Amino acid sequence: MNSNTTEQFPRAGFRRRFGSWVYDVLIAIAVYMCAGAVSFLLFNVFIKFGVISMQGYEHAIDLQRSSILYSLLIYGWNIVWVSFFFVFFWAKSGQTLGMKAWRLRLQNQDGTRINKRTGLKRLLPTLLGLGNLTVIFDRKHKLSLQDRLTNTEVVVLSLAANKGRL
Repeated sequence: MNSNTTEQFPRAGFRRRFGSWVYDVLIAIAVYMCAGAVSFLLFNVFIKFGVISMQGYEHAIDLQRSSILYSLLIYGWNIVWVSFFFVFFWAKSGQTLGMKAWRLRLQNQDGTRINKRTGLKRLLPTLLGLGNLTVIFDRKHKLSLQDRLTNTEVVVLSLAANKGRL
């Protein structure tokens, strides 16, 4: 959204946020799985070329599961990609794919697009979507935990405003 645009949209309630969350969870799982496939492929390539020793294990998965370091690297890589998915779309257009389907947009409370730093700050208090439960108890302002902590809001767009690219 352009910072010069003065069009106001109502804040999203819990049901609409939950619908968007369901869509985005499915996409996040797919992103996690793809990142996992790439990370495990790289792990196996490093084993094949001798960068990582099998340490007596027969299968690469056994080595990975026995090592806190390898597990943290692989699972951390996967989480970084899922986080990148959300922050990228939030900062680019204010909408993930699930938000687009439910005509939602994340924005600063002044109506401007959030930046990547704000997107990163939203990740932890989102608590895998549980931060949205506060909207149930705040029917007047309809702000989630992550909205309150980052001075952002999720609004419901009109059909016309929702058209366009992500």
